[in-house]
Amino acid sequence: MSARQEIGTATAHRVVILGAGYAGTAAAVQLAARVKRREDVRVTLVNAQERFTERMRLHMTATGQQPAELSIPELLEGTGAQFVRGWVTAVDPGAKTVRIDDDRVLHYDTLVYGLGGVAETSAVPGAEDHAYTLSSAQDAELLAGRLARLGSGTVVVAGSGLTGVEAAAEIAERHPRLSVVLLGRQEPGAAMNPRARAYLRAALDRLGVRVRAGVEVVKVLPDAVESAGGESITADAVLWTSGTRTSPLAAAAGLAVDEHGRILTDAALRSVSHPEVYAIGDAAAIRQGYGVMHGTCQGGMPTGVHAALSIDRVLRGKQPKSFRFGYYHTPVSLGRGDAVVQFTRPDDSPRRICLTGRLAVRYKETVTASPWPTYGRMKKLPASGAFWPRGGRFTRVRGSK
Repeated sequence: MSARQEIGTATAHRVVILGAGYAGTAAAVQLAARVKRREDVRVTLVNAQERFTERMRLHMTATGQQPAELSIPELLEGTGAQFVRGWVTAVDPGAKTVRIDDDRVLHYDTLVYGLGGVAETSAVPGAEDHAYTLSSAQDAELLAGRLARLGSGTVVVAGSGLTGVEAAAEIAERHPRLSVVLLGRQEPGAAMNPRARAYLRAALDRLGVRVRAGVEVVKVLPDAVESAGGESITADAVLWTSGTRTSPLAAAAGLAVDEHGRILTDAALRSVSHPEVYAIGDAAAIRQGYGVMHGTCQGGMPTGVHAALSIDRVLRGKQPKSFRFGYYHTPVSLGRGDAVVQFTRPDDSPRRICLTGRLAVRYKETVTASPWPTYGRMKKLPASGAFWPRGGRFTRVRGSK
């Protein structure tokens, strides 16, 4: 076998989907189900591992809790889609190829780019070397091992966004002998309404999490973090949740990207520079009437489904439709026995309505557990995955149809 192995067929229309996160998996299942009876279309899903990562449970993985083993190849059984395991190392839009693990080449006619984001550790000295992240299940398991070995000590969670809040609460609840410090520029729950924000803060206080708002970490050391004000905070472990970055592959490939490296898309989720490439999830800069979407599961899965619908329409000689999405909630777990759910307007601004306590816990778990059975339903009934809030006037882009 030569070092360069070609995968695919020259006779069928080859659709290659990169990344099996929430968005990529939705695209693969939705499209495969719709073209299952067509012999002239081949769908291939590429991912670095066979196990599906429930990113919404990574804060649980980080405290030693074992999520279900979800197999992507098993999910694709019966759909006709092919699964290729490997790391994407290069994309060549000119040749319409993707390089896998540097020694395999995958040809495509249509590409769906869904390589999601990871924790941004490159901007702060020492974060890459000394901080843990929740970028993958493996990263979360590394932190779980470290926490299990600490009999006592201080864990600093850098970043007071929702990922930081969930992680800090989970660590404090599962490891009560550890001191947990949550650092960030903003107050936790800053985007929530006053009632939800107060409930979230009270839950952190109850769990013993020390919150330090208005703090910017500028350096991570092996045993401490340093703030912009010159303060040194001792840390036996640091979890970095402050910001994300996208894969540099899109920019390196010559695709038009924004300042964050996300692929610029048209209304149908096609790359504005390479229309045979669709971008979904965290990898895409998708403009709606309220601005550019931010990465969440609630928005990511619809982008994957819409990309599949667009490709299916083009393959049938039709024009793709415009994508529209409106946010509707922000569920936040506060340990296993508590949670807060902030309901939102389509532009993600908070409504007056929120859930707290046990009712919020049940709601949050329903949301967290929903993607996998949703994929299963789409295999049998693709239309079941094509429903999400369009957002009305909030999402309408002026000048678009």
